Amino acid sequence: MSSANSLLLYADTQFASPYAMSVFVALHEKHLTFDLRTIDLGCHANNARDYAATSVTQRVPTLVHDGFALSESSAITEYIDDAFEGTPLYPADTKQRARARQIQAWLRSDLMPIRSERPTEVVFYGARREALSADAHKAADKLFSACDAWLTPGATQLFDDWCIADVDLALMLNRLVLHGDDVPQHLASYARHQWQRPSVQRWVQLQRPPL
Repeated sequence: MSSANSLLLYADTQFASPYAMSVFVALHEKHLTFDLRTIDLGCHANNARDYAATSVTQRVPTLVHDGFALSESSAITEYIDDAFEGTPLYPADTKQRARARQIQAWLRSDLMPIRSERPTEVVFYGARREALSADAHKAADKLFSACDAWLTPGATQLFDDWCIADVDLALMLNRLVLHGDDVPQHLASYARHQWQRPSVQRWVQLQRPPL
């Protein structure tokens, strides 16, 4: 296992990136000390030469550990889990671990109507948006159906133990829950339960500049 001699996390200035949040939570779950720096995406600071040379993908988050820089949030959380002791971020069971990775990959590549019409400013700033479009309703139904396939009735987490995919799934649901959109009660309860995890609340309670 590695030591946390030098850990630096780059996140967005508004602390609204769900992907930066996932890495931030992972670091806290491992009880790691790290420096947090922000990148102003609105000013395209992610395209600046110095940051681009570090992140390569020119996105947030990026984690730097003893000179090793890594971007793309699920790659970062897997690295953190492999490199450091502490709370497991992924299940030990091979099939459950694969399922957690599947959920993370899907949430990052699908459900665009929800992500577009319920951006994370809804979650972290209380922003209000118009009623969901037909496409967003279809995406929401797809999300609910997937959740019902993965979560046993009344479950407060995906597997026997918490994992980082719970944070990502709860964030997607909370785009709707915290806006007041219709979400099945059992899924809203799951999302609210995950939102109260201390590591998640650390991110939620960060001081944010005005939009």
